Amino acid sequence: MHSLLLFPSTALAWPGGKNKPKPASDQQIFLYRGIGASYVCNASAAGIEFPKAVGVAAATYAQLLNGRHGGRVAAAGKKQLTNKQLFAGAEFQIITGALQYCPKDVPTDIKEKVEKAIETQKNNK
Repeated sequence: MHSLLLFPSTALAWPGGKNKPKPASDQQIFLYRGIGASYVCNASAAGIEFPKAVGVAAATYAQLLNGRHGGRVAAAGKKQLTNKQLFAGAEFQIITGALQYCPKDVPTDIKEKVEKAIETQKNNK
């Protein structure tokens, strides 16, 4: 529902089906990741707790994917992702971005969990 408020044009084009929103491209995901990570870095510099900043950025990212892209991401194929999947993906994207842009602001325990997840992903390929 919040997505329709942020992107009212999607209310006219969807869910009627004929003007279904396009999945987010890799380029769009890269942009959303950068915006989310930038927000987290700036929020951390302003004294906002890291987990709280990531939560707000990830919720915004997930709302954007829902409202603008119908919960679909090109890398996931035609499948519409759940809010839980969108939030988890957004959280991971934002934290990896923060590790790139402001690594000193990422708590050590979170950094270790992400690095372990990345290593596990590499080993599974």
